[in-house]
Amino acid sequence: MKKLFLLLGVLVCWDCQAQVKPFEKGDRVAFVGNSITEAGYYESYIWLYYMLHFPNMPITVYNVGIGGDRAGNILSRLDDDVLRRKPTVISLTFGMNDSGYFEFLGNKADSLADVHVKESYDQFVLIQQKLKAYTAARKVLVSSSPYDETVKNPKNLFPKKSLAMERIVKFQMEAAKANSWGWVDFFHPMTGIEQREQKTMPEFTLTGPDRIHPGNMGHFVMAWLFLKAQGLTGKKVAAVEVDAAAGKVVTADNCMVTKITRENGGIQFDYLANSLPYPADTVSRIWENPQRQADAFKVIPFEEEFNQELLQVKGLGSGSYALSIDGKCIGEYNGDVLEKGINMATLKNTPQYQQAVSVLLLNEERMSLESHLRAYYWLQYDFFANKGMMYQDDQAALDSVEVHAGKDWAVASKKDNYRSARYAVVRESWQRRMDVLIDEIYSTARPVKRVIRLEPAKK
Repeated sequence: MKKLFLLLGVLVCWDCQAQVKPFEKGDRVAFVGNSITEAGYYESYIWLYYMLHFPNMPITVYNVGIGGDRAGNILSRLDDDVLRRKPTVISLTFGMNDSGYFEFLGNKADSLADVHVKESYDQFVLIQQKLKAYTAARKVLVSSSPYDETVKNPKNLFPKKSLAMERIVKFQMEAAKANSWGWVDFFHPMTGIEQREQKTMPEFTLTGPDRIHPGNMGHFVMAWLFLKAQGLTGKKVAAVEVDAAAGKVVTADNCMVTKITRENGGIQFDYLANSLPYPADTVSRIWENPQRQADAFKVIPFEEEFNQELLQVKGLGSGSYALSIDGKCIGEYNGDVLEKGINMATLKNTPQYQQAVSVLLLNEERMSLESHLRAYYWLQYDFFANKGMMYQDDQAALDSVEVHAGKDWAVASKKDNYRSARYAVVRESWQRRMDVLIDEIYSTARPVKRVIRLEPAKK
């Protein structure tokens, strides 16, 4: 019955996203949430899309996630950690921790779930008041990614947790509608994907071993859902259609094509695209989770919807043609294939794809620095606040971390980082390096004119 309930929810809510206004040049976007947000990936994947597709429209994205947070924790740090950044867009998600965990193993699961959902709602009402008063930002409510209750996995099963989470999703969606705020549903679409894939692969999940935290694949699916809610589906990297016989451009979408020349049965032209393709990252980047961002391409139509760099050349005639870009051999294609068109965004050896990989790697470096800062703030809000030692950052604070690291793995995981992060000069250095990286990212992502050449392949 539980599985049927979730599937019915998927059918009802898969396409119920409220339109979320795309980010604008100069936007300061704060993604607020718990450990799933603190991990940094879904918001980084969203930002990477903007870096690659809108390189002349710089924005700033802030990771404002703190592991373990419920709505009440977010309320307590809203002014100090979020609003002080003067965001123009606030994306808020919660629900995974709010719904509880081990409570679902006892005989009072239903009554405790009622208590948790009501507490989450009451704290959210106060958050809502603060967000309504902060008129400088557009607001977007985002449901939690799902707790995967159906994956074949003997570990960490909390029966009916998903039902409690769905009740939180419901009041989030209703609040977004009542306030005319943006709404993005991660919970139902991701649940639908998991249950679809589990029919043939019971161990499939978008989360990981703990059923809670998405891996890189899950984070990328979240980014895809956010971009879809922003109405960016179908926006091409570029699309070129050339009539080789006539030596003219038929279509040039989001790009410029000039200097068309025909010689030796082939064609050459200059190509300046306004965007770059989205590269497939094949590295597992989240601790103890083997998922890769590229794995998501197998379960969502991202390539078809967001990553089309089309090259269509008519009138070349039959036979095989060698494609080169900036003098580099890319591959050989039949004239019939070229007439129908190829998607250059999937060709990993093109200069523009390698340019995009450079942007991705620079963005990973930026994320690494940002994670040092978020680890520092986690200790402030989840450890020092309870001890009356927030921002004390002296030897006594370090000693306290050292003592508790032996009995609290979360504190232990941030102990070494805190030895440096407690010094303001170190944190300021990290921020300056991030700022430099952001400038380098946008400089690297700028459009570059390419020379595309097609000539009869040598036999």
